[in-house]
Amino acid sequence: MMKENQKIARTDLAIELAQPLLEAEKLPEGLKVHTQTHGAVEITCVQIASPKASQQLQKPCGRYITIQTPPLWNSLLDPQKEIDAAADCIRSLLPQEGTVLVVGLGNSSITPDALGPQVAQHILVTRHLTEELAHSLGMGSLRKTAALIPGVLGQTGVESGELTAALVNFIQPSAVIVIDALAAQDYGRLGRTIQISDSGIAPGSGVQNSRKELSRRTLGIPVLSIGVPTVIDAATLAAQLTGSSCVHFSIMMFALFSRLSVPSNSNFRQDISSICKVYRPCNQ
Repeated sequence: MMKENQKIARTDLAIELAQPLLEAEKLPEGLKVHTQTHGAVEITCVQIASPKASQQLQKPCGRYITIQTPPLWNSLLDPQKEIDAAADCIRSLLPQEGTVLVVGLGNSSITPDALGPQVAQHILVTRHLTEELAHSLGMGSLRKTAALIPGVLGQTGVESGELTAALVNFIQPSAVIVIDALAAQDYGRLGRTIQISDSGIAPGSGVQNSRKELSRRTLGIPVLSIGVPTVIDAATLAAQLTGSSCVHFSIMMFALFSRLSVPSNSNFRQDISSICKVYRPCNQ
């Protein structure tokens, strides 16, 4: 049985997990949160440096850099300042030399999960170019890059982590950059936040479908994860929009959202009644 008044927090963003502790001034030992500016862009860094902090936030130790951006879908706004800030953050976390493998995680057939494959398709790959050809094309100053779109387990029968590990073993890159769609707790962050981390990633963890971890521990080389939140849990959204953190009410709203398109002859009222019997109201 869930605890009454338990807040539902399904998010991949370290800043959202750290925010309540920061506001309550109860940061555990080994957790640091600081803000800096890159020109006009505000950057927040959450650093998890102890097992206690890692356990409390349920995130691996590492640095989590958050950049708030204008809506990324609005082509009328120029996000160049945010792009430059993100590029400098990524550059600071990468080894100075060596091939970089970019992995686009996700399902290209599902819009909110297609971020990784879409980004990987636009990567300028240079690993296959000889030095002479690269110089003749004006790309001699670019480091060697390769890209992989591993698909999802249901499409290939192979874990993304297994495919990535096999390719890493074959081409021996100096680092891996993993691109993935993230889950957020605040709907205001959807499509407006970039999180960059040096702790790797466990695909699907924000929506309770965690797959094989991609990190220095599993691949043996630095792994950077870059993500933009594109999804939010329905119960979390209901609680946020109504101002209720009650599990009972949030579960009811989740059931409502998930059944809006059911046929008119469906037994919706009975379903809601059964939910109410399991989750008691907050004031009881």
